[in-house]
Amino acid sequence: MADLSVAAADEKLAAAVLELAARAEADELAAKLAAGDPTLWGPDAEPEAKLRLGWLDLGETSRDLLPRLAALRAELVADGIDRVVLAGMGGSSLAPEVICRTAGAGLVVLDTTDPGQVSAAFAEHLNRTVVVVSSKSGGTVETDSHRRAAWAAFEAAGIEDVGRHFVAVTDPGSPLDATARAAGFRAVILADPDVGGRYSALTAFGLVPAALAGVDVAALLDQAAALRRQLAGTEHNPALDLGLALGAAWTVGRDKIVIADTGSGIVGFGDWAEQLIAESTGKDGRGLLPVVVEGPTAPGTAGPDVAVVTVGPPGDAVDPAASVTGPLGAHFLAWEYAVAVAGRVLGINPFDQPNVQESKDNTARILESGPPSDRPRFTDGAIEVYGDAALLGPADDVSAALATLCEAIPDRGYLAIMAYLDRENDATAVDLRGGLARVTGRAVTFGWAPRFLHSTGQYHKGGPQVGAFLQITADPDASVAVPGRPYDFATLQAAQAAGDRQALAQRGRPLLHLHLTDRAAGLGQLLEAIP
Repeated sequence: MADLSVAAADEKLAAAVLELAARAEADELAAKLAAGDPTLWGPDAEPEAKLRLGWLDLGETSRDLLPRLAALRAELVADGIDRVVLAGMGGSSLAPEVICRTAGAGLVVLDTTDPGQVSAAFAEHLNRTVVVVSSKSGGTVETDSHRRAAWAAFEAAGIEDVGRHFVAVTDPGSPLDATARAAGFRAVILADPDVGGRYSALTAFGLVPAALAGVDVAALLDQAAALRRQLAGTEHNPALDLGLALGAAWTVGRDKIVIADTGSGIVGFGDWAEQLIAESTGKDGRGLLPVVVEGPTAPGTAGPDVAVVTVGPPGDAVDPAASVTGPLGAHFLAWEYAVAVAGRVLGINPFDQPNVQESKDNTARILESGPPSDRPRFTDGAIEVYGDAALLGPADDVSAALATLCEAIPDRGYLAIMAYLDRENDATAVDLRGGLARVTGRAVTFGWAPRFLHSTGQYHKGGPQVGAFLQITADPDASVAVPGRPYDFATLQAAQAAGDRQALAQRGRPLLHLHLTDRAAGLGQLLEAIP
């Protein structure tokens, strides 16, 4: 189980936790949530909540998958297929990535439209590769594009019976369900339709890729089931304690939830928690902004609007709001339960994502009509600089442009870095987060695109409008077609970036767009330009 403790960051937060705990006990919150009561988030949320609480019992209900997954894994290995590529976005990719990285199992996660990264996923070893195409709706544009590109790559490699190299994970009756069956996929595994994507870690979406990569996923279900038995009570209920800590932080104005690993042994957990928190709470002008940092003493872990939650013992963190320790399966369930509790405190529906579709619609419109004809304000070395005159003012180099963006962060605001790059070959971009957090003293997030559009992208548009935004794009370093579509991956990636810029511009948010004409040189120049 998750041995979760809550330590107050100050007296005000401690008092808020106690007040919320008393209210939760009076309302029988723990018992009602454990019983799957859909009325907890108000009448407007009730219709959706009725269809979105299946995650509570996955420690038991997902066990039916285990024999099939074991047989499928054995079948693949017998056929010499031992390399797993996962094509999925958001909730369909983040949990299996954490599971496999923590277990040390190989998994190639393809949750990007960067042509270089797409090309690399299908450049070699196709004869021993299975592609797991994972999409709850079955119509996610990125995942559909991955499927098309992968199929073409297998055909170009002269591999026969291509469908035997594909497995689909989707909801019953989705477009992907029909497509996969018609194409002769080796397997079509249907997920629980009563679980939303970001709560799906212990459904087929999390378990199938991990099991095919060789992970003992039964252990994850055992860990979640052990915690499940504690969720109906107020005593010894670590998930409730975490939810109350998150809710209390928001009530006292600490709405930036810094997630720092302190030696938990769980690899990359913050990226999964980031999606769960941001997409669940960032709406109606409210929300908790998750800030994944490099460690408990990293830049951006302090401030009057910050609450630190450690994954692992407190370590070097100063007065964390909560420290969560325990095995990964229990973590998944505890954080899902906690975010549902926090949603009740915030007065929002934690199961919808009303603003995610906006950038998707903008992307589709740009793909149809063509990209905007923006011209850079100026070019500095390998970087083209775009932004409105009110933001940039007299700036004539990248360092000055970054300085003006940092100055534009509102009081109690944050800076979001959005990198439309290859997260393997352009990995140094993540160093921008710590550098800009050090300079600004503010909460700074970093997101690889377009994966962040399925997580913090909801918060950017639906949460408090106090963000400033740095978007980074680059010239493509490969050309990869999307078969059957009138665009390639570079065009899709550019349309996604432009669509998100439009969504942010419509809200009047400070936005600096930097385009790298040479990736390696541009990233080096950008890191050196931090003011």
